[in-house]
Amino acid sequence: MTRQIISTASAPAAIGTYSQAVKVGDTVYLSGQIGLDPATMTMAEGIDAQIARVFENLQAVATAAGATLDTAVKVNIYLTDLANFAKVNETMARYFNQPYPARAAVGVKELPRGALVEADAVLVIG
Repeated sequence: MTRQIISTASAPAAIGTYSQAVKVGDTVYLSGQIGLDPATMTMAEGIDAQIARVFENLQAVATAAGATLDTAVKVNIYLTDLANFAKVNETMARYFNQPYPARAAVGVKELPRGALVEADAVLVIG
């Protein structure tokens, strides 16, 4: 199978040696997104804005792949403070419909660019 690189200006440009997403067959692997505004590459202010921006960025990459977040089968959430997990649940419910994907939430010491939250996803389309 060949792999197709997915890229969109509607999500932050990669800030390292990775692609925004890679599609192989019917599976799309979305790289981790933090709360960067794609137009300015500046971090959203505060946890609520960062969580929303993360899901907006993931949604933009999913759209570029010809999919939606409802095709996600797995989502990983990384938080620098697990006390914010309830806020992630509230926001996630606005971007995903039931049945929800499998998910993991992990507390981490720090994230790139001082982000408070990061998320990645695996989509299955077709």
